[in-house]
Amino acid sequence: MPAATPTAVAPAPAGVTLRGAAVVGALALGAFAFVTTENLPIGLLPLIAADLQTSLSAVGLLVTGYGLTVAVVSVPLTRLTLRIPRRFLLSGLLTVFVLATLLSVASSTYWLLLVARVVTALAQSVFWGVIAATASGLFPPRVRSRVIAVAYSGGSLAAVLGVPAGTWLGQQAGWRAAFLALSGLGLLALVSIATLLPTTPAGQGHSATGTEPDRRRFVVVLVVTALAVTGLFTAYTYVVAFLTEVSGFALETVSLLLLVFGAAGVFGTLAAGALADRHPRPAVIAPVATAMTALAGLYLFGAAQPAAVGLVGLTGMSLAAVPTAMQSRIMHIAPGSTEVASAANGAAFNAGIAGGALLGGVLLPVAGVRATPLVGVVLLAAALAVLLAEPLLARDQSGQAGVQGAADHPGR
Repeated sequence: MPAATPTAVAPAPAGVTLRGAAVVGALALGAFAFVTTENLPIGLLPLIAADLQTSLSAVGLLVTGYGLTVAVVSVPLTRLTLRIPRRFLLSGLLTVFVLATLLSVASSTYWLLLVARVVTALAQSVFWGVIAATASGLFPPRVRSRVIAVAYSGGSLAAVLGVPAGTWLGQQAGWRAAFLALSGLGLLALVSIATLLPTTPAGQGHSATGTEPDRRRFVVVLVVTALAVTGLFTAYTYVVAFLTEVSGFALETVSLLLLVFGAAGVFGTLAAGALADRHPRPAVIAPVATAMTALAGLYLFGAAQPAAVGLVGLTGMSLAAVPTAMQSRIMHIAPGSTEVASAANGAAFNAGIAGGALLGGVLLPVAGVRATPLVGVVLLAAALAVLLAEPLLARDQSGQAGVQGAADHPGR
């Protein structure tokens, strides 16, 4: 993919700085706000439907439409913003988030809320495309994946804290109060980035392009992301039904299990970042293999409640580790701009979410909820097979292995 042509390359930062750490924290806060906003209608479904006098299914489309918007526009919008300095771009995106979220608060009709959600999704589609390169560019390459993991941990924390807390606040003070609080978090992230992020020309620095560009390996990452996320979300979208109908948990205890799921996800994000800095290739194989094992365990042993608890945690850990590991891999093998490549990976991820939810919904009336983990296993097995076949798929046209860099650097 073509990248903006830099006039000069900035030197890699010498080490960790408090200013850089604060910027990464602000990016994580922005990710937290975006992901919570994306998924919050799930917890506030009845409240929003009653207030706007619309159906539950229509409110559900606020989540589906958000994800599809991100999947469709991520790459083209990120391409259009390649030459904008990241400080100005991220400040602008967070400004859009704050204003669009305030519009959600003020919405008196379903259609106005839908417009506000679409505008927010447009901002998120670019935000996710640029935060990895922006964050990692502030630190030396040796800690690149760990920095990305910290920035991405905001998205994982959204599942653990954001959606539950927003749901509680909405139930206590009305759904608008929850969105108003999120606009405040977005404003905090905006002020931090606008004041702390250096203003440097776009397309410069060690994180702007892949260190070992390889278009075929990049395609492998996109295929694996789509397959793995589709498999995981085929099961995860209907995990509440699985835990109540198959495992026999009472509905009121499921929220605690989802907390286990989210907490394990934070650990998975950080663990994937630490592993990817030292062993990039094993770091992408491990979460896919772990996810396949977890879903196979749910299918075989999910009726036993103690096993179900551990397997739900293992699923949450792997679901969060997959995007972190794949994003870290992209920083190595992006064939052009790492930001456009990251946007493409984000689109594949969101397509996987939508595809998994759709596939699971088709399965429910045919095979029941117990079949959803099994179908997820099949898709994850396909993703793992693609990963293991990567050295063959990445051969160049001359028949020479396109993985010579991996031979010279066995960790990759």
